Amino acid sequence: MQKSKNKNKISNMKIEKNKVVSLSYVLYVDNDVIETVTAENPMNFIVGTGYLLPKFEKNLLDKASGDAFEFVLDAPDAYGEIVPEAIVELPKSIFEVDGVIEPNLLVIGNVLPMSDTDGNRLNASIDEVRDTTVIMNFNHPLAGDALHFKGTVLAVRDATPDELLNGLYDERAQSCGSHCNTHDCCNCN
Repeated sequence: MQKSKNKNKISNMKIEKNKVVSLSYVLYVDNDVIETVTAENPMNFIVGTGYLLPKFEKNLLDKASGDAFEFVLDAPDAYGEIVPEAIVELPKSIFEVDGVIEPNLLVIGNVLPMSDTDGNRLNASIDEVRDTTVIMNFNHPLAGDALHFKGTVLAVRDATPDELLNGLYDERAQSCGSHCNTHDCCNCN
């Protein structure tokens, strides 16, 4: 009897800070499917650790396993508006290695790893290739877009002490083992 009570306790758990959440969803932008996350390969995260957009998490609060969700994040609550200053013209020569530009490197739409003057790593997409310059866009690819999410909460559970310490979901907590110090963490009693 204790076993089923504990299982019910876990399955009725609500999404709140420090809970591990498992989701499947479809992300739409302008009615086009941008991303599909399936139940077979769900997104797992700990609420409140900064893994996801704050408004995304806020829209999931108080939902439980099995609950459906659907919401839209406007651009300011998602990846922001397009910042014109983040679109820059760079000399083609910076893409040369030993005086040569790799074939198929400078293609519109390619995303290249770059560094700023402080050595911070950034990704930028190629918007335009000109005779001597390249127009690089350092905005997030979804900047300026409203994001429409539709999905299902697959599971909600307490984060383990290790997960909370590291701020990261640990898939090992899904099955019992020596790391599991309470039966509540992994549904295994």
